[in-house]
Amino acid sequence: MTRIYLADAKFAERLAMRMLILNRNMMIVGEAADWSTTFAQVPVSHPDILVVDWNLLSSMPASALQELRKACSFKLFIVLISHLNILHQSVFFIGADTFISKAEIPEYIVELLQSAADCKHLK
Repeated sequence: MTRIYLADAKFAERLAMRMLILNRNMMIVGEAADWSTTFAQVPVSHPDILVVDWNLLSSMPASALQELRKACSFKLFIVLISHLNILHQSVFFIGADTFISKAEIPEYIVELLQSAADCKHLK
C-alpha cells in the first residue's frame, strides 16, 4: 500500500485530496497545514509520496524541498500541486518529481497520483 503525506494550508483541499486517495490502494500517513509541520513530520512518518501545495513552500522552494530530502533517510517522491498551471514548466527545477494542477478533474488527479505511486515502487 502506498503511503502518502498531504501538505496543504487549506483544509477543504486536503479533505478533497484525502477522499480521492482513500478510494485507492493508498493510505494517508500524515497531514499538515504549514511547511514547518510538514518538515518535522515527513521524516518520521516515512511516506512514499509527499503531496505538497506550492503555496506551502517557503520563498525558496528548491532549497526547502532539498532540505526535506536530506532529512529523510528514505527515498521520497514529491508531488507538487497548485492552482497555477504555469508552474508546470518550472516544477522540475525546484526539486519536485512531478506536478499536478488542482484545476484537473478528480479522476485525472487520481490517475496522476497512481502513476506517481507506480514510479515510486519502480525505483
